[in-house]
Amino acid sequence: MAFSAGGSFQQGLSGLNAAQRGLEVIANNVSNASVVGFKGSEAEFSDVFARAFNGARSTNGIGLGTSLAAVTQNFKQGNINVTGNPLDLAISGTGFFKVQAGNGDNIYTRNGQFTLNNEGVIVNSRGDKLQGFPVDAATGRPSDVAQDILVPRGSIPPAATRSANLDLNLDARATAIDPALAFDPANLNTFNNSTSMTVYDELGGAHIMAIYMRKEASNDWSVFATVDGTQVDVGTAPVAVTTAPAQSTAASLQYGVDGLLTTPNSGNLTVDMSRFVTASGVPFSSTGTAPNQYTFDMSNTTQYGSSFVVQNLGQDGFESSPFAGFDVGADGMLTISYANGQLVNHAQIGLYRFPNPEGLQPVGSNGWLATNSSGPELVSLSEDTAFGIIQSGALEESNIDLTAELVAMISAQRVYQANSQTIKTQDSIFQTITNLR
Repeated sequence: MAFSAGGSFQQGLSGLNAAQRGLEVIANNVSNASVVGFKGSEAEFSDVFARAFNGARSTNGIGLGTSLAAVTQNFKQGNINVTGNPLDLAISGTGFFKVQAGNGDNIYTRNGQFTLNNEGVIVNSRGDKLQGFPVDAATGRPSDVAQDILVPRGSIPPAATRSANLDLNLDARATAIDPALAFDPANLNTFNNSTSMTVYDELGGAHIMAIYMRKEASNDWSVFATVDGTQVDVGTAPVAVTTAPAQSTAASLQYGVDGLLTTPNSGNLTVDMSRFVTASGVPFSSTGTAPNQYTFDMSNTTQYGSSFVVQNLGQDGFESSPFAGFDVGADGMLTISYANGQLVNHAQIGLYRFPNPEGLQPVGSNGWLATNSSGPELVSLSEDTAFGIIQSGALEESNIDLTAELVAMISAQRVYQANSQTIKTQDSIFQTITNLR
């Protein structure tokens, strides 16, 4: 009978090395248990067998011990902790944020602790810049190219009124005005009802627009308007300024027997501000295909046998206003808010994932690099939340289960002790053999 002391020692030594590596993985997990967005690792081991020179396995061979096969990453979801900081971002799902390092590397992370640097760019603690997709102001859709997200802190420029709407009910029981009486905003006998709203010129100046409703016949009403006391033209089509009549025009509204608007069919009127501009010298709007004109939507007006009532009125112009703050929605849309109540979609934070996230290469600071093993990045935009949702004012905690890690540590310690015991036992047997005389 032959005794191989070398093989016995090698098996025990491989067991000690494996247990040591396993303890290193556990220790790394435990040390990062409180790190935001940290993803734990697991040590995987395999047995070792020798082969004959011809490649055949021995049917009664004994293994040569164990070896570390791989250290795999565990990307399971961590708990979400609410912080209240709008730039703390937590991902619920499988996605990653993308940040760009100073050397140009694209790094993927689950750590959503972001701040604004002195330039207003969203960065993490290392200064890596969060990547997002700027929203096109004309279309309202994110662009196709990711870039640094710069949060503008200045005031929003003013916008002239380009459209307005008025929803109301006209009393079908009202008496028609005598056609001999010309409309006069100062004479209550020349109109039935009136209301008012604020409109804005291109410099953000506010002006009071008064709307007057005059019943001409059973189902026929006229709409007149003044701006800061100056009568302006209202029609169902844009009014040519060069041929504007000496007297301001009014629009005609006609209703069916059911009380619903029939003419104009679209319900859209046109307000021409040219007379107001001439009288005041205030530029109202110099942009668009019809300068100084805007659309006035009255499609939701009715004529029922009940009192005159205004249900809704509004317009899209506003004055210049300072920056008030920002918010990040569940779909990653960063929205800027201003003191005047305006909300502007500025950029969308994309979420990324990979065909094989376990193939990502860790680079420290809770970051990973894409590799051939991970596959190419896939990005989620718009309202697609398949890669996860973003929660502003919250952070994802480490996914380490300390109780499980402590139990694994006890098991690894016992494995280490058992392997050391096999070496000790083999040494004792070896000493016995060498002491034979």
